Amino acid sequence: MERLKCTLQYDGSHFSGFQIQPGKRTVQGILEKALQKMHKGEPVRIHPSGRTDTGVHAKGQTIHFDSPYNIPMYNWKQALNTLLPDDIYVKQVEVVPNTFHARYDVVEKEYRYYVYHAKEPDVFRRHYAYFFPYALDVASMQVACRYLEGTHDFTTFSSAKATTRGSKQRTLYQVTCEKRGAEIEFIFRGSGFLYNMVRIIVGVILDIGQGRREASDIAVLLSKRDRRAAGETVPAQGLYLCRVKY
Repeated sequence: MERLKCTLQYDGSHFSGFQIQPGKRTVQGILEKALQKMHKGEPVRIHPSGRTDTGVHAKGQTIHFDSPYNIPMYNWKQALNTLLPDDIYVKQVEVVPNTFHARYDVVEKEYRYYVYHAKEPDVFRRHYAYFFPYALDVASMQVACRYLEGTHDFTTFSSAKATTRGSKQRTLYQVTCEKRGAEIEFIFRGSGFLYNMVRIIVGVILDIGQGRREASDIAVLLSKRDRRAAGETVPAQGLYLCRVKY
């Protein structure tokens, strides 16, 4: 058996998230169906770096699976992409040691979130950015980002539905936001992320940009360790899993 690692991208608009669900179109379901076809009807289980929600996109998701086939890497890539729909694309396939695990060996992940900041919506971007027409002070948002960098308990910024057991402590190496034209790009690089963490953080930073909170409130919110202290979770369509580092 050979263990293979794939790096893939997908448009999350028409998927009910990554994880397989009966009767729903999911990234895992589509990938496993393609692999089953390649393996003459034998089921093949894939293991991702993490699950993404309905509507969330990926530019650099990683998975691993085991196969008895010894096929050149280019042929793997070509065969998979031939079987996959056009909203999933395998960018790279490589052989990895049998001890490798796509989820447990992650040392860093990078997410990006895009806000379309304009007076009127752009229908062509509705699945790919969060339309936000209200006035924002980007400088105060940038100050808020700095409060989030470092190691903290992110319970306040984790969905109450999260199933994560154990510590909610995570380390964020980079939290930035930049505005270019009508687009605001948030970058989050960290050791790991809790369920809905990026989307809850972006919601709080947008509150700060509107003057509804102060940048220094971030420290207070972190210390409360209470999801109810933060605001709404922003929509999924602005979120992208960009890179997974091992």
